[in-house]
Amino acid sequence: MTDSVRLAKGVVEVAACSRSEAVQYIEGGWVSVDDVVVEEPGVRVLPTQKVVLLPKASLVQMDPATILLHKPAGMTLDDAYASISAATLYAEDRSGRRFLQAHIRKMESTDAFEVQASGLVVFTQDWRIARKVIEDNATLEHEYIVEVRGDMVPDGLTRLGRVSKYNGKAMAAKVSWQNEKRLRFAIKGAQPGVIAYLCELVGLTIVEMRLIRLGRVSMSALPVGQWRYLLGYERF
Repeated sequence: MTDSVRLAKGVVEVAACSRSEAVQYIEGGWVSVDDVVVEEPGVRVLPTQKVVLLPKASLVQMDPATILLHKPAGMTLDDAYASISAATLYAEDRSGRRFLQAHIRKMESTDAFEVQASGLVVFTQDWRIARKVIEDNATLEHEYIVEVRGDMVPDGLTRLGRVSKYNGKAMAAKVSWQNEKRLRFAIKGAQPGVIAYLCELVGLTIVEMRLIRLGRVSMSALPVGQWRYLLGYERF
């Protein structure tokens, strides 16, 4: 490998650009080595390998990415993040974005994460969205569908509507029956464990639960284990 060079140096020679511009091209997914796109500037290439700057290559700064994942029940936050790849991108994603490794670097996630729940998880590189989802949690509504067992105490729904704090923090819940086995919870100030607490308060036990909406963004038809990009017009 004594004749090999870092890919960034190879792009400098091919594109007659600066080293920083070469890194930007590579991380933007605009460079191929032997017809395979490579996104790591430090990868070493040999003189016999073909380094190409792809057509339409651009140095325009990429917009920060926000990802909506439908996680299965029992998946931890770390495993949820690790599951994001080109292979798990929803086939009907309508964003028009090419998946890049750069899209999943330095991401934050919602802080109301429930390991035992399935449903919507948000990862974002956009500080504005992170602030909305994380810092404005007290005013952002989380909608859960919860299958329960047991017999609710008399006036249980009224009692749930009166709960104003959990773990010392303000919260508000609107609860209704979706059918004889499932409840719909719309909660502001959601925290991990709050659904179990509310159910136990009225004599119920959780069978399974799913987060289907965060603010104004719904999970809709996104399949379990797959993800998509937040669309430009969607707002939390």
